[in-house]
Amino acid sequence: MSLLARAIRDRRRPPGLGEPLLVRWILVALALGVMGLFLVLPLALVLSIAFSKGWDAYRAALADPIALSAIRLTLLAAFFAVPINVIFGTAAAWLLTRFQFRGRQFLLTLIDVPFSVSPVVAGLSLVLLLGPSGLGPWLMEHGIRVLFAPPAIILATLFVTLPFVARELIPVLESKGAEEERAALTLGASGWRTFWSVTLPSLRWGLLYGCILCNARAMGEFGAVSVVSGHIRGRTNTLPLHVEVLYNEYEFQAAFAAASLLALLAIVTLVAKSIVEWRTQQEERG
Repeated sequence: MSLLARAIRDRRRPPGLGEPLLVRWILVALALGVMGLFLVLPLALVLSIAFSKGWDAYRAALADPIALSAIRLTLLAAFFAVPINVIFGTAAAWLLTRFQFRGRQFLLTLIDVPFSVSPVVAGLSLVLLLGPSGLGPWLMEHGIRVLFAPPAIILATLFVTLPFVARELIPVLESKGAEEERAALTLGASGWRTFWSVTLPSLRWGLLYGCILCNARAMGEFGAVSVVSGHIRGRTNTLPLHVEVLYNEYEFQAAFAAASLLALLAIVTLVAKSIVEWRTQQEERG
């Protein structure tokens, strides 16, 4: 075989085919073992303990008024966090990718702050800001209760979920470029018309992907919410906090029944994430 033919063959060969079969099987077994140990096994344990006393006990644990209150508060926090982050993330991504201005890098760094700051530290910061040493007395004088109430939980959730939508849209806008937008503006379209008719449709999968991640984090947030909630059962406990309270009280079946809802959310999030990624790849190939 000539050197040219051998080079073409080696170039066409997919990476990893030169490895021995035993090595490939070992790597696959290790990957599956890690996934089973850290993903499948914990999920199976959660579901087995949740249903250990039967369907009636599982349903009773979720139908408990305190559990329903925790579910409602979790949904309320996500209800506010996701739309606000969609608006902010879309505006921030458009601003950072379409305009050059002084302080652009600083704004980009600020968006990443929730990724680098511990959620517990974020919660403590909110306590200092809204508590007696901050705006707390002024808020109480005007009859506004924020700390240890649902508004503080919504604010904490907003902080920890702030980067998700923006961070998903910035690479999408950078890869798409601004040629189509410039063409629309050249043809006489206004800035808003260009955004709604040209920019936004190209962001739909990235926007959906960011919403999925934002919603999952909002409903599963524990650290920041734990600090600002006050742990008032039936009033300020979200679903993750409710699980912790039940577990600390040795009500394991009820705790894992509530945890199964979060596990179900994780599964739905992974499935939705995979579908969005697949559709994005299909559009890129097409």
